[in-house]
Amino acid sequence: MADKPILPTILSVNAGYVDTAGFLALHGLFTAHVTGNFVTIGAALVTGASGITAKLLALPVFCVVVMCARLLRYRLIARATPVLRSLLLIKLLLLVAAALMALRYGPFGAGDSWSGTLTGMTLVAAMAIQNALHRVHLASVPPSTLMTGTTTQIMLDIADRIHGVPTEQQPAINTRLTRMMAAVLAFAVGCAAAALLYAFVGMWCFVVPALLALGAYLRHGDVADAVAPA
Repeated sequence: MADKPILPTILSVNAGYVDTAGFLALHGLFTAHVTGNFVTIGAALVTGASGITAKLLALPVFCVVVMCARLLRYRLIARATPVLRSLLLIKLLLLVAAALMALRYGPFGAGDSWSGTLTGMTLVAAMAIQNALHRVHLASVPPSTLMTGTTTQIMLDIADRIHGVPTEQQPAINTRLTRMMAAVLAFAVGCAAAALLYAFVGMWCFVVPALLALGAYLRHGDVADAVAPA
């Protein structure tokens, strides 16, 4: 994706944004980093907080959507249809649907309401599509939703530079550091923007992910899919 370097950045911003907006509006639901819901499930069981249903559903919904995206990829390839562009369009449609539901039914007073759960699972599905397309089609750039591994690698690379590495290894380390730091920064920008907009405009904050997804879809244009071995 060297000719479209902005795409991974848009995806990282959107992941941070959706995760934060979903967490704030949907009673602690993680929509992009779904394993975090195991922690909030335990907390909800102890404190009696609502939203357990959505948190329990998040992981299976995420897994099913990823598998469906994989199966869809095979069909699209068989029909000579651009896979990445198609997945970006599906993600866009899911985020538009989530925004419409948030505006229609939000604020969500109860975390286990059908409207809040449906909105949350739609956001989870959108982020599952993003994770799947990133893993297969953008494997050469850092993940857009999981920052723990990326941050760990940044610290390891910085430690290596402090210690000193052979000259021939420095370009690769510098390139990796630049990409990973950009991914973490983009994710953090998305988190901050979501928190601010949620505070000031409430449910209207969910319009932004759809706009970002539209930008990613349009920016991708007709570039051929960059498929990683998988």
